[in-house]
Amino acid sequence: MIGKGTGEWNKDGDGEWMGEWIADRRFAELEPLYLYHKELEKPEHGVLPDPALANQHMLVRKCFRLGKPCGEAWLRITADDYYKLYINGCFVGQGPAQGYAHHYYYNRHDVSAFLRPGENVIAVHVYYHGLICRAYSSGDNRQGLIAELWGDGSLLAATDESWRYIQAEEYGEGEVIGYNTQFLEYTDLRKRVKGWLSPEFDDSSWLTAKSHTQHGHTLVPQLTPPLAVYKRSPAVIREIDGGLFLDFGTELTGQVQAAASGPSGEMVEIRYGEELDEQGRVRYRMRCNCLYRDTWILSGDGEEELEAYDYKAFRYAEILAAPQVKLSVPSIAAVVRHYPYPEEACRMESSNERLNAIWAICANGVQYGTQENYVDCPSREKGQYLGDNTIITHAHAYLTGDLRMYRKALEDFTLLAGEVCPGLLAVAPGHYMQEIADFSLQWPMQLLRYYKLSGDLEFLRSMHPAAEGVLEYFARYLGEDGLLHSVNGKWNLVDWPDNLRDGYDFKLVNGQADGCHNVINSFYYGALLAVVEIRQALGLSAADEGLEAFRHAFLQRFYRPEQGLFADADGSEHCSLHANALPLLFGLAPEEAKAPIVALIRRKRLSCGVYMAYFVLKALAAAGEYGLLYELMVSDDLHSWNTMVEEGATTCFEAWSKELKWNTSLCHPWASAPVPLFIEEIAGLKPVAPGWETVAFDPHLPDSLEELELAFPIPGGEIRLERRNGAVRLSVPDHCTVIRPGQI
Repeated sequence: MIGKGTGEWNKDGDGEWMGEWIADRRFAELEPLYLYHKELEKPEHGVLPDPALANQHMLVRKCFRLGKPCGEAWLRITADDYYKLYINGCFVGQGPAQGYAHHYYYNRHDVSAFLRPGENVIAVHVYYHGLICRAYSSGDNRQGLIAELWGDGSLLAATDESWRYIQAEEYGEGEVIGYNTQFLEYTDLRKRVKGWLSPEFDDSSWLTAKSHTQHGHTLVPQLTPPLAVYKRSPAVIREIDGGLFLDFGTELTGQVQAAASGPSGEMVEIRYGEELDEQGRVRYRMRCNCLYRDTWILSGDGEEELEAYDYKAFRYAEILAAPQVKLSVPSIAAVVRHYPYPEEACRMESSNERLNAIWAICANGVQYGTQENYVDCPSREKGQYLGDNTIITHAHAYLTGDLRMYRKALEDFTLLAGEVCPGLLAVAPGHYMQEIADFSLQWPMQLLRYYKLSGDLEFLRSMHPAAEGVLEYFARYLGEDGLLHSVNGKWNLVDWPDNLRDGYDFKLVNGQADGCHNVINSFYYGALLAVVEIRQALGLSAADEGLEAFRHAFLQRFYRPEQGLFADADGSEHCSLHANALPLLFGLAPEEAKAPIVALIRRKRLSCGVYMAYFVLKALAAAGEYGLLYELMVSDDLHSWNTMVEEGATTCFEAWSKELKWNTSLCHPWASAPVPLFIEEIAGLKPVAPGWETVAFDPHLPDSLEELELAFPIPGGEIRLERRNGAVRLSVPDHCTVIRPGQI
């Protein structure tokens, strides 16, 4: 807590240390322990990953003695790439959230319950992935650990050369899966270091850790809490040929834990999958391009624990072993991990069972698709995509009421704005550099919505330059007519997968654009509108950046008045769903075009990807077409959330159907649009004054929805809406003012 206190041990009313800022400052100045057998030179940008560092597991220990019980104790810790922390044999937590070296996150754990008088040990399992990918900010040849323990105002331990470490040789060379996302775990338990978590373990033969002075990390406290990690028993366990079949009842993120005993050298294989194959076995060669199969070689030394280090996305699993291997059924569980999900999370129950099922898969997709950051999917990519976040942040904010992850996500995408690209990368944080123009233009809109939900004016002020930077970056592509032309510095996405672009009539070769097209200009106008509103909120000059001139040029280029519709591109007469929904949403459509565009949407339905459906439904709300919005949300079309439900979804899919994309992931939270759109447009609840001081209530509940109970958290309380026997009741926290249509 910067600037508060003198460093003496004392507590104020909020339970924080008076001297915490000193501890944070000291921690940020520590040098990490380099844990590989050689100390590399100072890492630099452009240096290729060292293959010798890839997929390295290191075990680190520090013993210390306490003379008396410790009232309060906090441990700050981070590792590059990842750690799992134990004290006196008990699991404490894991992390950190991935970050760039110049903005590297550390966690703060309350460890008072784990300490005891006498001998204690801090034990850390550190992992370095070592490949450039979306899952870790890795491949830069930086690896190591920093930790510091404070108890009752005294420094009890800090990483230095008294700490001991060893390479965990039990982890073999596993195959790389996904997009260099993960290594399969091939674990030889004959090489396992047994008992290393215990204070009594003798680590005198271990190596002495070395301080690395040229590490290049700048440490910052992680805004978000560490992950929730807990066990979940299978809903079904049954014997199959060669082992056991497990069904956990829903898609999860984590890994299977089990215990087995058998002769030395015998193998146990665990296969994971999101679905079953035609024979009813686990489809571990998954359609999302992951091969989910881990292997253990038993040591023969009694019952042994089997648990992978990294996580997977799965519902089903098989544990396979020879007859002479005994599997302990009571030990079997999923070790689940995700961002903490509050007990008092958003709740929705209605008389429409289809709506309830759709809501459930969307909520589950967001829950398990939120790890240390929002992820594109928790299987193939495991990375945070800027465009996905337009939808995920919106849903997560309503489902949890926790805006810390939303805020962190916004900041993550600005961390390389000055050094790499002011137009923002599509994936952050991480060393996999990908750029998508459509996504960059959505960041100012995400920032504005965060402000409206949180009321955090200071954060808006701090992020405002980045929003202006996005506009400045794209200004280089403005032609004489004021429109964007040939935006070739970034991939032009339009929609994904590309077979769901409704025949968009503009040639895109590997995402590169030669000429002027509708979708990218629509998103640019949306970004302009957002930045103007941000300026107004900050009391700055609200110059309209030539909004009217842009709108005029857009109409001249794309509007076809004889049809009352917008064409896809300059010179095109094709009027796709995408080219019309976005102008309707952002106010580019003239009044006389609204009815033809709505008619087009009514005819084409959701002839787009799941990602673009969010914008189509929002466009219908902007046009006041709430009946059609609700109809599409709960429809039984092929392109619908109901298709996912009928195909057995427990989390929302990447595409409408498993078969509509060759590598569809079955947990993809970018498909969670029904959550925020039902709350804001059908239930009609939105913040007017930032932070929900004033609540707009303009419900558009269909007559067919006879009963509804909706509750969601907001800053300072909970909003509840009920419909029973035709009567609608709304309750809000005392500090909120409710206004109805016509009062805004």
